[in-house]
Amino acid sequence: MTCLRGSTERIAARHLPLGRAPYGPTWRLQKELHARRVAGTIPDTVLTVEHDPVFTVGRSGSRRNLRVSEAVRERAGIPVFEVERGGDITYHGPGQLVVYPIVDLREQGGDVHAFIGALEGAAIDFLADHGVEADRRAGFPGVWVGTRKIASVGVYVRRWVTRHGLALNLAVDRSHFAMIRPCGLDIDVVSLSELVSDPPTVDEAASAVLERLADALRWRLSVGDPSEVWRPRDG
Repeated sequence: MTCLRGSTERIAARHLPLGRAPYGPTWRLQKELHARRVAGTIPDTVLTVEHDPVFTVGRSGSRRNLRVSEAVRERAGIPVFEVERGGDITYHGPGQLVVYPIVDLREQGGDVHAFIGALEGAAIDFLADHGVEADRRAGFPGVWVGTRKIASVGVYVRRWVTRHGLALNLAVDRSHFAMIRPCGLDIDVVSLSELVSDPPTVDEAASAVLERLADALRWRLSVGDPSEVWRPRDG
């Protein structure tokens, strides 16, 4: 994987593993950490999480890409959040690794496209290690196995600091994805569990993906205690 930074010197960064958590508190935590990273009071910080079922709609998206009525969605107990990342509608839920890097791009060469490529590359390399050939598709951010999407990427950048990130399908509920047009497209999605006989857990995948991302961003990554910064079930 190509390194974004010109220097080979590693920079300190922190990993906060959130476990299973609802979307709302995690989104608020991203905003709080983003503000602190802009202010320079924390280093680059990356969150990993497995969300409760949720649909999120990006800046260029629309609820029209829900395939079901609001009544059906509400009965399924899946909320919708309209968020500031790029892209259209997507799904997060159990069996999916979500990675939220809070990164100061000024320390990474200031190239947003290269940063997105690093997220995609970390997923592609991880999948290759499990015998799955995945790739990018021009004009469509994310990672694909043939014509099926296995990982989504959506990033927001303000004052050179990122939030949102990567969602990698390990063993998701396809019936939930069937309720939307993912990314506003008529496409199929796939999970790693459909392609290999012994897929890793979300925690195992998080460790492997972050190892590759840390190489690309030249991080010296340490693990922090999430309980110091949030209480995930507070709304």
